[in-house]
Order: sequence, then structure tokens, then C-alpha cells
Amino acid sequence: MKQTVLITGAGGQLGRELLLTAGSTFNCIGVDHKGLDICDPEAIANVLRDCQADVLINAAAYTAVDKAESEPELSGRVNALGPGYLASACAANDVRMIHLSTDFVFDGEATQPYQPDSPTVPVSEYGRGKLAGEAAVKCVLPEALIVRTSWVYSRFGSNFVKTMLRLMSEREELGVVCDQLGTPTWARGLAQALWAAAARPQLRGTYHWSDAGVCSWHDFACAIYEEGRAVGLLGNEVIVKPIVASSYPTPAHRPAYSVLDKTDSWRDFEIEGVPWRDQLRSMLLDMKEHRNE
Repeated sequence: MKQTVLITGAGGQLGRELLLTAGSTFNCIGVDHKGLDICDPEAIANVLRDCQADVLINAAAYTAVDKAESEPELSGRVNALGPGYLASACAANDVRMIHLSTDFVFDGEATQPYQPDSPTVPVSEYGRGKLAGEAAVKCVLPEALIVRTSWVYSRFGSNFVKTMLRLMSEREELGVVCDQLGTPTWARGLAQALWAAAARPQLRGTYHWSDAGVCSWHDFACAIYEEGRAVGLLGNEVIVKPIVASSYPTPAHRPAYSVLDKTDSWRDFEIEGVPWRDQLRSMLLDMKEHRNE
């Protein structure tokens, strides 16, 4: 019998990829922020009752990292209070919950990949809100599954890859930060990992997922340029210069190092991580195929 899965944040990058990759194993119902305010407990209860969900995947979030510094109340409502309300409704209705979190819960001072149980010290409003959301979920639903990810992109929505492609089509030269390290994550690969996790009801606790490997934002941008030209999305020549983060100040402080250790996920989800550059190439081909849509 198919499980019914309610996906919150279904209009976002990850939500749309979840709907595309669910396959025939799950009966999916997607709601975006217009269809469900995750900060409205009564609305959540009504939706869960109406759809009779077995699993809820919370991909809804306030993701404007810099804007969160000037909108801490709004970002906190969505990223901290909302997950708690969802978890409470799941607990009351015997619904399994899978909640998405972020590498921004770490301070970036590490020199080796962060483990799921590494100390969390967020250095931005966004990170603090997401960590509070994790705590709210654990408090009322200890058996929930929390999956942290990083540097997410897809052909949907706004993200670093699409911004770089646009700037590279407009400019002959641009500078990109070279002293912040992490791992890109194609939202489709993340979605496939979440479906693998959803198929394993025994999983609970905190896991990490991103693509395999490590790079800087500058490395990532250079790969976007090279792969973009290779697949025919870019035609002009562009110089991508490395710059240090201190020369490009942003309202939100970003971790200098946010590589996540995925060993547990690769083992327990029974799915292998794919090198980030291979995933980037696949996403760009997907983007090219659908660019007229």
C-alpha cells in the first residue's frame, strides 16, 4: 500500500524536485506557502486530517540569508516556530516527519567535515532560526528525521548557479569568494536521498546530505563557467577572479568551512553520494532541456 506524503514548501527548489522524483512508491501531496501557512497550527491540523498523510517532509523555510538579519522575527517564525507546529501536528496524528535543516547551524571554524553530533554554534539569524527549528522538532517529536544540507541549487527558483549563469552572460569578468569552503547540492540528488530515507521508517535523528567532495565558491563558479560552456548555456568568455570574503561583505556572516560528513547517510539511506561536479553537469543539462518552459 502506498504511503501518502505531504510536502510543505512544494513550490521551492527542493519541493519541486521531490514531486518530480517521488516515483510510484509514494502518493504525494504538495503545498506551498499559499496553500499552507506552517505558522498556523489549525491550518496544519486541517491539512493533515484532510490528506491523511503518513509522512510529512518539511521543505518550507525562510531562505533569504542576508535579509534574515533585518527580518529576524519573520525568519524566526518560519524557521523556528513553523517546524515546531508541524512536529506537534505530526505527533498528534501519528505522522512521521522529515525536516530539512542547514549547514548554517555551524560556526565554520572546523577544519574537517562536521559530524551530525558536532557542536552547533550558528553565526547568523538564519542559522539561529534553523537550529531553533531543529530543537522544536526534537522536543515534541523525538523520533523525527532531521536532514541538514548545504549550497542547494536546481533549475527551479533562485540560486547561486543560475545567478552565475546570468552574470557570466552579461559580464567579461567577475569576482567570487575563494576562502569559504563547502559542498554544493543538486536538489534532485537531495530529493532522491530523502525518498530513500522515507522508505526506511526506522530512521530517526540527525543526518547530513550534500553531494560528494569539497570546493570554494570560486571553484564552484569556475566549474559553472566550464560546464556551462560545454553544454552550450554560455558562449562568451569570462574571467572568474578569486576574492576573499572580507572584500565582499554581506549582512549575514557565513561559515568559512561548512563541509558536512555524510558517512552515516550513505550507509543508512543505502545511497551513494555523487561528486558535486558530476551533479552540476547533470543539472545544467536538465536546465538546457527545459529552458524554454
